[in-house]
Amino acid sequence: MNAHEYQSFADSWERRATIRTRPRRTVEDDGKLIYPTSRQPLVTSAVFMEQCPHLTDFALVQSLYKFINDVVIFETEIVDKTARSIAKDSFAIRFPFACRYDAMTVVVDEDYHALVAMDYLQQTIELTGIEPIALPREIELSRSIPKAMEMAPEHLKAAVELICVAVAENTLTNDVAAFARDDTVKESVKGLMADHLADEGRHSSFWARLTRIYWSAAPAEDRQILASIMPVFLSHYLTNDIQKAFDLALIAHLDTSEQVKAALRLEVEAMDFPITPGHPLVGNIMRFFRASAMLEDPAVQSSLAAYLI
Repeated sequence: MNAHEYQSFADSWERRATIRTRPRRTVEDDGKLIYPTSRQPLVTSAVFMEQCPHLTDFALVQSLYKFINDVVIFETEIVDKTARSIAKDSFAIRFPFACRYDAMTVVVDEDYHALVAMDYLQQTIELTGIEPIALPREIELSRSIPKAMEMAPEHLKAAVELICVAVAENTLTNDVAAFARDDTVKESVKGLMADHLADEGRHSSFWARLTRIYWSAAPAEDRQILASIMPVFLSHYLTNDIQKAFDLALIAHLDTSEQVKAALRLEVEAMDFPITPGHPLVGNIMRFFRASAMLEDPAVQSSLAAYLI
């Protein structure tokens, strides 16, 4: 795709963006879960279910707070930063006005998602009386993008930033969709996820098209360098170190005996989530590399061979 072939989604944004069309999501006091047990393996572990199942609601509420915190960091510190610089034409890679206009709608959407998430967090605190434990100050992307950019020569740092943000915006679509379909959780939570998903479908396409525009004009030697950086980025992005640290902190706050906490810590430490080609997040990421045309390049195929089925 060349830059002049880009078609803005401005009309679609006006008709469908959640900031234009969705009501406020109000947390219900209905007895349903506020966070899926499938997304917090701690509460379905053998020790937890045997020794402290009465603490499930506390653990799930804290997990929701962590999820919301992650959303706010992702939207405001990662996506917003890159989209805003593209919109203001201050990004090192230049794009035509139609791209910059769409980038500004992404900024509006993402900041709105963060606002809605913060509103829901505050509502949950008021409903449950459960205050958040100390939440992480960073997400995996807070580490993996700088590490990837450090590897790039100066003239390719912006390209690395663009591709990494694009990968991130194309990673979680199926994951969020599963969240939105989970009938065990409150309708407001499902609505929150469905709203997010409605905008993210548009965003994922936007970032893939911008990457395709850049990649189509990039010299072969630059493509080679960028290809070599991608496995390093993915290895740091697809970790669960921050989640594991949070789970251990959560265990420390459980109102149970030190003996039970020690057993729970052993279970968390033993949990392993290998990143294989069959992992759903890897599948989403590989679809992005195909959609952006990057995977047509032999250098990218070689660098990502470990992730391809």
